[in-house]
Amino acid sequence: MKKILLTVFSVVIAVLGFAQPKIQFDQTTYDFGLIKEEGGKVTARFNFTNVGTEDLILKSVRPGCGCTAANYTKTAIAPGQRGFIDATYNPANRPGSFNKNIKVTTNEPEMQVEKPTPHMIYIKGNVTPKPKTPFEKEGYTLGKGMVRIKTNTTKLELLNTEQHLDTFQIKNFGTKPVNVILNNNSFVSEAYRSFGSEIQGGEEGIVVLKYDASKRNDFGTIKDAISFTTNDSIEPKKEIYYQVNIKEDFSKLSAGKLKKAPVLNLSKTFIDFGKVKQNTAANETIVLKNDGKSDLIIRKFEANSSNIKIDCPKTVLKKGESIEVKVTYNSKQNKGKQTHSITLITNDPTNSQITINTKAENLQ
Repeated sequence: MKKILLTVFSVVIAVLGFAQPKIQFDQTTYDFGLIKEEGGKVTARFNFTNVGTEDLILKSVRPGCGCTAANYTKTAIAPGQRGFIDATYNPANRPGSFNKNIKVTTNEPEMQVEKPTPHMIYIKGNVTPKPKTPFEKEGYTLGKGMVRIKTNTTKLELLNTEQHLDTFQIKNFGTKPVNVILNNNSFVSEAYRSFGSEIQGGEEGIVVLKYDASKRNDFGTIKDAISFTTNDSIEPKKEIYYQVNIKEDFSKLSAGKLKKAPVLNLSKTFIDFGKVKQNTAANETIVLKNDGKSDLIIRKFEANSSNIKIDCPKTVLKKGESIEVKVTYNSKQNKGKQTHSITLITNDPTNSQITINTKAENLQ
């Protein structure tokens, strides 16, 4: 009797051991062949069958970069039944060959581990580039409209007494003349242009702009947008973007004035906020002291992140005077280790710009 029971138990265990879901794809690679960059998104469908003896469930479908797979069978697939996964690829701005994968995890027994090895399916193909526009053929890829500026950004480092000239190429791709007028501002002016108030249809010319740091009257990293007004019907306003780091010019100070200059004494140039919970703030202080013989002017604190706030009670320190500056870090929704920097700008000739580095570890 015991032998019969043992045999029955063994059979039950064996049956249960084979009672499991099992996915089987019709194909694991889909080749789109040649597709056009401007042709829009393309989709491959991967069909599969549950060849197991229990319901099959797709637990996750994770596509690689540039591919999406939001559409797939989300309900349980009974034994012998079929399901699908749609993998979509967007060829826009991705000319050339591609080979992307989609990782599929299921409720199959071999995937019920801490780090399962997923099933892999693949899409591949070759994207033929879209035809170049007249603007792209000549390198005028920025902006819109028929009048375009070839390069509309410039990055400079200037002393506050300096001026700088930049040359910008401009072309009218239309057939009618277009007015080009620099909008008024105090620190950028036209030094030269190769055309009159209008740029003729089909004409290419240059505009030379002069950036005057003394008229900008600021220090540190400054971002400015300079604009032209045109009668271009598509994009009337044409902008040029400046990023300028302006430093104070101490070259004309005599030896006597340098001896009497302010001297910044900073208590530390590194702040560790430690561990900070999400959406909470941590505070630290730094001490600024004037060890010089004339007034120390705190021109600016520049933080490279909106997570950092600085509360400085005074902007002028007399000889021997010191102040405490409060530095606040707000963790917001960020996770993990965070590093930021603060630039302190003063009128100390030997240390006019000092970097203060910060770090924090955001807890979930």
